[in-house]
Amino acid sequence: MGATTMLVLSAMLLLLAEQRARAASDAGFSVEFIHRDSPRSPFHDPALSPHGRMLAAARRSLHGQVPGGSAPAPAADGGVESKIISRSFEYLMAVNIGTPPTQLLAIADTGSDLVWVDCRNGSGAPAAAGGVVFEPSSSSTYDVVGCQSEACQGLNQASCDADSYCQYQYAYGDGSRTVGVLSTETFSFADGGGGARQVRVPHIDFGCSTYMAGTFRADGLVGLGGGAVSLVSQLGSATPFGRRFSYCLMPSYAANSSSTLNFGSRAVVSEPGAATTPLVPGEVAAYYTVALESVAVGGRTVASHSSAIIVDSGTTLTFLHPALLRPLVAELGRRINLTRAQPPEQLLEVCYDVSGRAQEEWGVPDVALRFGGGGGGDVTLRPENTFVLVQEGTLCLALVPVSESQPVSILGNVAQQNFHVGYDLDARIVTFAPADCARSPASAASS
Repeated sequence: MGATTMLVLSAMLLLLAEQRARAASDAGFSVEFIHRDSPRSPFHDPALSPHGRMLAAARRSLHGQVPGGSAPAPAADGGVESKIISRSFEYLMAVNIGTPPTQLLAIADTGSDLVWVDCRNGSGAPAAAGGVVFEPSSSSTYDVVGCQSEACQGLNQASCDADSYCQYQYAYGDGSRTVGVLSTETFSFADGGGGARQVRVPHIDFGCSTYMAGTFRADGLVGLGGGAVSLVSQLGSATPFGRRFSYCLMPSYAANSSSTLNFGSRAVVSEPGAATTPLVPGEVAAYYTVALESVAVGGRTVASHSSAIIVDSGTTLTFLHPALLRPLVAELGRRINLTRAQPPEQLLEVCYDVSGRAQEEWGVPDVALRFGGGGGGDVTLRPENTFVLVQEGTLCLALVPVSESQPVSILGNVAQQNFHVGYDLDARIVTFAPADCARSPASAASS
């Protein structure tokens, strides 16, 4: 084989490799995942210290709502209300809707399905978080969804209005709710958050909400749950991305940084130490439910009790069944050589005085969660995943018992910080891998 032929062959192979790499990149995209306390969020309160923001987040997590509210929403004629567990919404994402696109800042919720935006044009309603309202009449790609459509039939909370359009009523556990018409539109996402590459996806079913009541102060909500109408499921049906997504949450003290939400090929979790556990059937299809079998402290199993637990980025604290939490707290108390402190506002039960001590002097051991359900593995929580500073010198356990107001076990976002967490709806698995989310490729949105 001549030298010229070899050069041509090498060039062809290089071109093929580049095309394959480009195709792999095009099979995924990333958007910014903005914590509500970030300076880039409309919810940011500059008067609060980092400790004050954490205390406020714990308060939201325990009470499931923020102050305020509205009168009950009018019922959709014949509609069925969907009740979602009480939760505090902690993360936001930008989404562009329509042609030409309108950019809105929406709540990103891994615990519900419906994607909806504020369409209250001309209603005299107060402005939402960004003051942005989507106007269907201004978009050339907007359409409504009929009652007999597959999307409407798959939305249990739907009914037919007088024009045979699909009307929904969606309610959340804290009393918040939204009412509107199921519609379809082109959604576009700025890959990497900077807008260099726009990923456009036509015919996404979403709710055009004409009434919102309760704690919503964003321009809408993007349901990332496991049901048929969630954004994840729809992306899997309409694109080569597949039904998978991941995120790598920055630590709560990195308030000026944004995390990253990945879809498609970028959502693959392949870092060393990854633990994969199967999703198990839960009470609600939207929830990502796994089986928690036991907990260990410093490598020693202290409690075994099979408990279904929801993996949810929208809840700050972690809620555990008392059969797991009580022995865990007792073992931590035996191992931590610190003076107990009075919890601020009596919100968290287990607190320690760490005044004048560096973190490495706290002596907090690792806590391992062992997941089961026909597979699973150990996820080791570092001290920053189990304890939080809620005021200067006061360190409190961020694990709390389930209660009557919050009866479901939840793995909250503090426990998930500095993990690359991936959800694959087709394989029915969740994967956790330890990661430095400030430096990890999973958190570095590509442009």
